[in-house]
Amino acid sequence: MANLRGIFIILHAAATVAICLFSNPLAALEEKDEDMLFIKYHIHITNDTPDDMPFRAPNVHLHCKSKNKDVGNRKIAWHEDYHWDTKINYFRTTLFFCYVWWKSKERYFEAFKATRDEERCRYYHNSCLWSVREDGIYFSNNNATWRNVYPW
Repeated sequence: MANLRGIFIILHAAATVAICLFSNPLAALEEKDEDMLFIKYHIHITNDTPDDMPFRAPNVHLHCKSKNKDVGNRKIAWHEDYHWDTKINYFRTTLFFCYVWWKSKERYFEAFKATRDEERCRYYHNSCLWSVREDGIYFSNNNATWRNVYPW
C-alpha cells in the first residue's frame, strides 16, 4: 500500500508540472525573461565614413543575415542609416552577422547577438546602433558614447 501511495504522489507531481508547462510554456521563465522574448530590437548601421574625399565618400557595402533570415546586400550612402528589426528566440540563440566593405577595407561583425545584446540594447529604445567609420565599426547603446568594437 505504501508503494502505491508513493507512486501516486510521483504521478501527481509529474502531472502538475506537465499541466503548468503545457498550459503556459513560458511559466518556467522569470517574468523579466519572459518579456525579453517579446521585445522587438532595432539594429541600425550608419555610414559615417569621412566626407572630405572628392566626390563624396564611397558607399559602404553590407551583407547581413542570420541563420533564418537574409536581410540582403545593401549599399549605404554617406550618413545613410540602414536598419531592421528582430526578436530574440526562445533559446536566446538569435544572431545577425554582417560582412562590411568600404574602399579596400572589409570585416565581419556580429550586429546582434541575443546573449550579448538583450540587456545592453534595451537602454536606448531597444536599439543596437552601429557606425561604420574610417578606422572601424563602432557600437553605441545610447547614441552619445561610441566605442570602436571592430577595428578594420
